[in-house]
Amino acid sequence: MKKLILIPVVALIALFSWNCEKDDICSESTPTTPRLVVQFYDINDPTTAKNVTSLLVSGTGASEALGVFSGVSQIVLPLRITEDQTQYTFTLNSNNTSIDNTDVLTFNYTRDQVFVSRACGYKTVFTLDDTTPFVQDDGSDLRWMNNVTVEQPNILNEDEVHISVLF
Repeated sequence: MKKLILIPVVALIALFSWNCEKDDICSESTPTTPRLVVQFYDINDPTTAKNVTSLLVSGTGASEALGVFSGVSQIVLPLRITEDQTQYTFTLNSNNTSIDNTDVLTFNYTRDQVFVSRACGYKTVFTLDDTTPFVQDDGSDLRWMNNVTVEQPNILNEDEVHISVLF
């Protein structure tokens, strides 16, 4: 008789164990919304990456600057996930106030929500506009960014360069 009672109890415990789900935790290694990768190149040798010096980058409407970059040839910039346009001000040699080295780039794009997982939710991927992916404006004829080129219009990850800048 004890064996007959023990069998349903074991079956019930096995059933509850079978239906357990793993914790819904989003791993830090899971890709999230990608940022725009900008690579800087030497104007005299467009195949050679060139480091920036005291490059101050700030977003229009942001309360504080994104940062000052020195000694790097590549930076990543977040795009707005609630709008189809993001504008950044780039000031080269920002510690030298005697010269105006400020250029403004406005990036135009479309957004798509992509489901990542139940734990991580959605991420936003971007596609730069076909006709006008960016607008360059410095307010004068003195641009430090001599040539800006779209290398990859689909911003799906941060593993490739999206924008190249010759200076």
